[in-house]
Amino acid sequence: MANPPHTPPADTRVNPLSDFLVALQFLTVSPSFIKRTFTASELGRSTAYYPLVGGLIGGLLWLANRGLDLWFPDMLRAALVLGLWIIITGALHLDGFLDSCDGLLGGLTPKSRLEIMKDERVGAFGFSGGVILLLVKFSALAATAPTSPALILAPTLSRACMTLAIYAYPYARIQGLGKAIKDRTGLVQVSLAGLIALAVAWFAAGLYGIVLLLVAVLLTWIFTLFCLRRIPGLTGDTYGALNESIELAILLLAVALRFGVLP
Repeated sequence: MANPPHTPPADTRVNPLSDFLVALQFLTVSPSFIKRTFTASELGRSTAYYPLVGGLIGGLLWLANRGLDLWFPDMLRAALVLGLWIIITGALHLDGFLDSCDGLLGGLTPKSRLEIMKDERVGAFGFSGGVILLLVKFSALAATAPTSPALILAPTLSRACMTLAIYAYPYARIQGLGKAIKDRTGLVQVSLAGLIALAVAWFAAGLYGIVLLLVAVLLTWIFTLFCLRRIPGLTGDTYGALNESIELAILLLAVALRFGVLP
């Protein structure tokens, strides 16, 4: 890991419910329960609850998947679930994935890659990467059993990995929202996020859930290693790309398990 552990600034106004609501509003299109601008400390502490928000997203997707399976064939069910998935998250992570594809794959120098990632326009790599991501996600959803816990595990484990990456690896820019969140994410947040992910993984899939959690952590290391070879640190966009990549990997592993590719 590239950064030594650090402790976020002390804040005597810690409120777990408030921190969870911050995470919920930040990561989804939920109603505005907190009708004010979030403080940097709240945003940092809220990373502890990222996998809990992921579990809620996954639970809604799992219920929708089960319900839609009663009425529609697999292809249409998958398309509707994927659309709901994007709507719930406000395409936040998808946008980061597109920007990361453009910057990490298209730039010639670390500086130019960071500049490309800040550009709101979508380039050829971003467009192509987004199409491939959505096609593979759609195909995996269509091939996944309607009762599979993958829809619960994918958004949960991916967001736990986001918290891990925020804490463990350097940030590429000297300021910005992502930097403020990183500076206030400490060992407490990573530990709580890990415990939540572990509990959801065990509850949803038992031993296989734990194995998938370990695989997700390994993939996080591989993903961040690639990023750090291209830019001097992670960014908000790469956090989103990491999330999308882990979600896709969990879905693909679920398909492999269903069709006997894996024991």
